[in-house]
Amino acid sequence: MQRHKHLKNIFILIVFLFLYLPIITLIIFSFNTSSLNIVFEGFTLDWYTKLFSNSALLEALLNTIIVSVVSTGVSTIIGSLAAIGLYKFNFWGKELINKLLYIPVVIPEIVLGISLLSVYTLLKLDLGMGTLIISHIAFSIPFVIISVRTVLNSTNFQIEEAAHDLGANELKTFFYVIIPEIMPGIISGATLAFTLSLDDVIISYFTAGPGSNTLPLQIYSMIKTGITPDVNALTTLMIVVIMIVLMISSLIQIRKIKKEAM
Repeated sequence: MQRHKHLKNIFILIVFLFLYLPIITLIIFSFNTSSLNIVFEGFTLDWYTKLFSNSALLEALLNTIIVSVVSTGVSTIIGSLAAIGLYKFNFWGKELINKLLYIPVVIPEIVLGISLLSVYTLLKLDLGMGTLIISHIAFSIPFVIISVRTVLNSTNFQIEEAAHDLGANELKTFFYVIIPEIMPGIISGATLAFTLSLDDVIISYFTAGPGSNTLPLQIYSMIKTGITPDVNALTTLMIVVIMIVLMISSLIQIRKIKKEAM
């Protein structure tokens, strides 16, 4: 029994090392004095100061944030409303739409990227931030719908009828009853959409234009000449921000659980 316990702990350790060792290595090399990112030669903070003078990298980061935030907001609203409509109402072609939703999820991104580029070319649209945001919205919506619909399947809509019985109209019921009930699915879908948009390379490669270079595309273009540690420094700062957000979110959830328990 003790032996099985040790084997289980070793297996868990190996899994965690597999997941987090690349991230730890990246953080360590952000303090490397060498610009080659091959061996660690010494400790320095210079790359964190040089990061803020790298205008191309900062511009790409700003574009990435703008595209991710806007596309996540729009796709979350459209996807949530679509999920509610598909769940509550019956209409001709509903089953077909439900099946078609999985096509953008399962097809290779390169196919979606080429198809979106073809549409923009057909419509004679100039590639730029607009086409990039539209593309990210298009491939994010199905993920939001699937996330929200999963929560809808386990939601008790008798509370909606109770709200109507107590005098609430359709609008109040929607905002004060339905939305709070499916909020976990909405948050899950929005998080997934934001993550997909943040690190997308293939679709962005086909639909981005001049002045709309994103951070993943910028890093991808640096592979040929070599990725300098200022990229590692930027990634480290992003990891720190994400960890802070996750900690704040966890504290809010813990406080909410404690209040509900009281």
